[in-house]
Amino acid sequence: MPRPAGPSTLASPRASDLAALTVALLGATAAAAGPPQRVVSLNLCTDQLAMMLAAPGQLVSVTHLAADPMMSVMADQATGFPLNHGRAEEIHALTPDLVLATNWTPRHTFSLLERLGLRVEQMPLATRLDQIPGNIAHIGALLGREAQAQALVEDFHAGLAALAPPPGARPRAVLHNANNYTSGAGTMAAELLALAGLANIAEEAGIIGGGNLAMEQIVMLAPDLVIQAQRYPGASRAEAVMDHPAMLALRDRGGGALADAEWVCGTPHVLRAVARLAALRDAAEGGE
Repeated sequence: MPRPAGPSTLASPRASDLAALTVALLGATAAAAGPPQRVVSLNLCTDQLAMMLAAPGQLVSVTHLAADPMMSVMADQATGFPLNHGRAEEIHALTPDLVLATNWTPRHTFSLLERLGLRVEQMPLATRLDQIPGNIAHIGALLGREAQAQALVEDFHAGLAALAPPPGARPRAVLHNANNYTSGAGTMAAELLALAGLANIAEEAGIIGGGNLAMEQIVMLAPDLVIQAQRYPGASRAEAVMDHPAMLALRDRGGGALADAEWVCGTPHVLRAVARLAALRDAAEGGE
């Protein structure tokens, strides 16, 4: 299940100052050298931000995951780009003047591309909502698309402001994945639950970050909604817990499924996940 929340708070002044300085330096460097003309992305999350910000013809390849509708909320847009599998030899053959990576990009790939003389820039993956604007600005500066990035940031802030959770008691929810995996305090998933007006029982249970919540605990905590992760093709013992009679009984009380594509990456698209969660909340409250 997508990770890493508690309701959104903007970064501390010191962190904001450092982020602004980094973006300013990137922008100054890009302005001096001119914007890159051939950009390749090596990560699903940089794929999405680059597709949202790049000039026509500037982005020449995204990863194969970007075209997978189970993983990518922009799968339709990705079909218009050549797809890569993150292999150094195929990236080099595309002759990019900028390669977008993340701190999850395998170090050997990163190092080999640099040894081949390619410019590789890493973006830290957002694990909280307050990190999304900085990543938008970061990619915008690298692409020489600062104005477009600023407009996207403003739209994101406006979208957040429009999603204030309703007053009053919040229905209690659990995020339930294979192997009883869930997301607790300090995760983006928990932030999204809070924005949708839901309380996260994993936080009640003391889980910080991602972790496993035993089915017996889930049953004892008796959530109002079970938010189930999407199923993938095939079958696995890890997913069998999602069909346990106890979980089916809890799901009958309220809940639904949310696709990974809606919130696996820290981009403005996570606001769609909040809207879906809020709809599940409203449906559960309407059925009471």
